[in-house]
Amino acid sequence: MRFAWDEAKDASNRSKHGVSFEEASSLFTSGEDYLEIFDDANSLDEDRFIAIGPVIRGVIVVVYTERDGDTIRIISARWATKREASRYRSYKEGG
Repeated sequence: MRFAWDEAKDASNRSKHGVSFEEASSLFTSGEDYLEIFDDANSLDEDRFIAIGPVIRGVIVVVYTERDGDTIRIISARWATKREASRYRSYKEGG
């Protein structure tokens, strides 16, 4: 699995949300389950997905698209809200 992102967007995202895209990529490589949601509202030009799950510092939300079958292109990442973290925990517990 490979990762790609726009470096300027990564810098902007770190400044705005305190999460680097490199840290966000660890969501997909940690072996932990994560909740994946198809982002129908923002999938006009390409299929976009929202992933909610754990990284070392907490639960994050990552918006991404898949490219060439094996590349995850990260679009944005931020810390999950309490509601999103609760939704992830409920998913993790099977409900």
